[in-house]
Amino acid sequence: MSRARKIAIGAFVALLAAAPFIPRGDEDPNSAIRPSGEREYAEPGAPGPGALTGAMRREIDRVVAAGRDLGAVSARQSPTQLASNLVRCAEFDGQRYCLHTGWTTSTQADVRARVSAATRTLAARSAAAVETTGDLDLTDTLRRAAALSPAKRAATERAELTAAARSVAKVWTLRHEVQGLPLPAWFSAAHPEAGLSARSSSTMAAETKTAGDYPKVGRVLSRFHTAQQRTTYWCGPTTMQMIAWGWQKERKSQGHWADRLGTTTGGTAITQMVRVVNESTGYDREKRAGTYITLDISDWSFGEWSLLNMRHIVDYRAPLVLHPILLKKYYPYLDDDASGHFQAGRGYDKNGKGPLQIGYFEPWNQQRFDPSEPYIPRVQWRDAYRSYRANKAHFQHNIGV
Repeated sequence: MSRARKIAIGAFVALLAAAPFIPRGDEDPNSAIRPSGEREYAEPGAPGPGALTGAMRREIDRVVAAGRDLGAVSARQSPTQLASNLVRCAEFDGQRYCLHTGWTTSTQADVRARVSAATRTLAARSAAAVETTGDLDLTDTLRRAAALSPAKRAATERAELTAAARSVAKVWTLRHEVQGLPLPAWFSAAHPEAGLSARSSSTMAAETKTAGDYPKVGRVLSRFHTAQQRTTYWCGPTTMQMIAWGWQKERKSQGHWADRLGTTTGGTAITQMVRVVNESTGYDREKRAGTYITLDISDWSFGEWSLLNMRHIVDYRAPLVLHPILLKKYYPYLDDDASGHFQAGRGYDKNGKGPLQIGYFEPWNQQRFDPSEPYIPRVQWRDAYRSYRANKAHFQHNIGV
């Protein structure tokens, strides 16, 4: 036997011996060398930012003026007063956006009531010294807004409402694609406010898909582009680090993203996560996910929530900003219940006859801060229904898409 043939056979035997140690599907069920998000697809994604109409500008002026009329707002007000003063909603082309909470189908009164109840619950949780991972809770969000001068608060609200108004076509798109809501007459490339090209306009009007139309497995982002949060309140910057790393192919520090997100020791707001994804990656392009938005999923079924994930991963080829609450009943790897949290949603697996799985990057590693607690891996594939329940159990029950 020739020396070359002996070497080839030896290499093959070594490969077979090593096979049991090669990572299997339970870590990454679609472990292709290149993530699916890197391949080119013919199908366009979702709308980019549209133009502001006169009606939108008047609505923004109305909501901002109502806040100016309040004058100075004390951060020491009761949760009910803070919610009543600061959570105000605008109507843009048939969709409702509420300050500090995102796009919703609930009425302004209902949103305020939920926010007030959530802040009371958060106060009780704080008294119980619940472990925090870096999600800025509603209480701190409202108190931050209240602490601003009337002029600064008005400018901040105007910027938030303007960005929302320009993204209304994305809201219509998701509710059409996932929930089957008929598109409005103005939704076409002929209307600048839709933020659509002629190509994507025709696609949006096409028949919506069901879960059965999607492949068995889908994913984006490389499992090698992961990191654990360096501080207990940096789940937002770390999630942003991993999402941006997938686009920029460059690992910028968590401190860099904390600065961009306005993160403090109180954490990061989901509206800031969405803003920075739009500003710092290309995932918001029309051929990808379009403009990212903060979307209330409180009235979404598990099937709709699952379809949203599939649509985002396969058709948009873009990650999601998952926004759950970390409770042991939803995440068995936790040693203690914790706070609201961010994760980088990056895949799903239909899992044969088993329950649907969702793939995400987990920035929280409890062992880093307490060596006695179990290690939590970054790459997670878990029961999708539990993640759905954790999302709905969060006090804001919204998601960044």
